[in-house]
Order: sequence, then C-alpha cells, then structure tokens
Amino acid sequence: MEPPRVTFPHMGDYWIGFKALAEELDCEVVVPPKMTARTLEIGTRHSPEFVCVPFKYNLGNFIEAIEMGANTIVQAVGGCRFGYYGEVQAAILNDLGYDVRFVRFDAGRSVLGVIRDFRDKMCPQLSLRRVKDAFVLARRKGAAIDAVQDFLRKNLGFQVGDGDMENIEVRFLSRLEAAATLRDIDALRDETLAEMNAVPLVRPDHQLRVGVVGEIYLLMEPFSNCDVERQLSLRGVEVHRHLTMTAMIQHSIEGYRHVDDLIARSGGWVRHHIGAHGTESVSMTHEFMEDGFDGVVHLKPFGCMPEVNAMAIMQKMSRERTFPILFLSYDSQTAEAGVRTRIEAFCDMLEMRKGGVVRV
Repeated sequence: MEPPRVTFPHMGDYWIGFKALAEELDCEVVVPPKMTARTLEIGTRHSPEFVCVPFKYNLGNFIEAIEMGANTIVQAVGGCRFGYYGEVQAAILNDLGYDVRFVRFDAGRSVLGVIRDFRDKMCPQLSLRRVKDAFVLARRKGAAIDAVQDFLRKNLGFQVGDGDMENIEVRFLSRLEAAATLRDIDALRDETLAEMNAVPLVRPDHQLRVGVVGEIYLLMEPFSNCDVERQLSLRGVEVHRHLTMTAMIQHSIEGYRHVDDLIARSGGWVRHHIGAHGTESVSMTHEFMEDGFDGVVHLKPFGCMPEVNAMAIMQKMSRERTFPILFLSYDSQTAEAGVRTRIEAFCDMLEMRKGGVVRV
C-alpha cells in the first residue's frame, strides 16, 4: 500500500493550520491549490446539478489535489447536507476512476471526540497526547489568522497608503506557515498586530459599519464569495464578522449551550434551532442591529435550506426595523461583476441613510 499523501478542503488561509496538523503527525501533505474558476468548473462538471456550491468547490479542489499526487482526503462532516458530502464525493471520485481514501470526521462531536476519532483513523500508532498537541498547534495558528484578519476587516478601508496592511498580512501568513511552536505563533501574531496598528489611518466623519453573516464556507473562502469583505473595505466600510474558525471550535466545545445562547440573544426572532449556522445568522443580525450597525450582508449558497429559513426571518427583521440587509445568493454561475455592483449600490444607500456624501 502506498504511504498516505494527505489533502483537505482549501478554505481561505486556514490551510496553514491544517497543513501544520498533518505534518505534526508525520503525514506527507499535498496542500490543495487556491480556489480558481477552474476549480469550480471541474467541481460543477462532476457534481449533482442542484447541490450547493461549496460541494462543487470542494469536489473540484479534491480532484486538483489528486492530480498533484494526493491519495488520502480528510474532511469533516456534520450540520446540514454537509453531513452527506463525504459519502457522495467519495462515490463520485470512485466513479471517475480515482483510487483515493476518504477519511471523514463528525464535526458535531466534542473536540476530544474529534481528536480521538482522528487518531484512530489516521495515526493509531501515535499517542492521544501527541495528536492533541498537534491539534493545539493547528488551532493556535488558526486563532492567529483570525486575530490578524479581524483587525484587517475593521481597518483596511481607512489606510492612507494603498497595500500597506495587505503587504503585512502576506508576510505574516508566510512566516506563520514556518512557525513551529506556540510561543513563536503568539509572538508573530502580536508583532503583526502591532505593525498593522502603526499603519496611518484616516476615518471619515460618516463611517459605515457593516456585519457579515451567513453560511460558513462562503464566509471563510473569499474566492467563493467574490471577496465581499474586501469589496466592502474598498468602499470605506468597517467590516465585522463573528463566525471564524476560532469561534467554530469554541462552539463545538460549548455544544448545545451555544445554540441555547444564540436563541436567548436573538431578541425573540428565533425560538428553535434552524440548523447549521442559520440560527447564528439571525442572532448575529439582531446583535448588529442592536449595536447600531448600518447594515448586514448575508451570504448563502443557492438552495441552502438553513440559510433560506434564516433569510425569511431576517427579511421580516429588515422590514419591521427598517434595517438594511443585503442578501447575496451564490451558485456556479454567480459573476463577480454583479456582486460588486450590488455591494456598491448597498454602500451608496447606507451612506445616504447616514447623511454622508455618496462617492462617485
């Protein structure tokens, strides 16, 4: 049997943490390529027609990684139809003639359960302590990415020099990949945040604040959402997003307590769990509204049932509270130009509501 050459779904910059996890456990890693139009074209060609677009991105990405030599695919499952991704994708790859091992983990289990399941399926010869330490290192890298990119979302639109913060982020990600200890990761995070904090900013009198909510994959993979957060930043918007990899891990630790907390914080807009991240979309929209934000952008794959259900509630919130919400739905035919035009119109409308001058 060939030694395992492991790959995983590409999702934003979190591949750095996934790569560190695999390497800490002595796995040969094939880092999947970044998402491109080719990725989506391959995934769409071989996917069921009405499956959601994250499925198509993942499938296309897996095929690209297999072409690079991967023979083992690691993927979490759980939530909505995501729970069936692994089974269906494995069947498709088998029908296409690819000889690949598919290893699936239930993302809905406790963190310790996931670690134990990972050890049993991927590296049973290693101690549970070593696998746990590898997860801790990967999690710390993910948390560092979240901290730096949260600062970027909130401040990028106001930097004086074009590209200053982006260049700092590029250097940070390159150095983070090489960071080997928790101390190195924390020091790099603090150094990067200090460097970004030193970048000169100019904020307008009528500064806009917009929250971004929605389905987890679209939130975390910029290519799949046509880089919505950057489009907002380019319009001089302070962008906030609560759902990150760090938050997801914490939610897994909290279990049902997290769902109960979301319902309690929703202001009565939701009384039962919608499923996947639908409850979070409603609850976070309510919080953004109560915190005086100027609007919310909601991202969902076409046909995503939890987010469709959340969308109906959010539309009522928007009508009753005259609170602007931009709903963006994505499929394999979504064009970046169309998304950009809607973002520009949304920001212009928010500026007029706030009493500012609309940019030309």
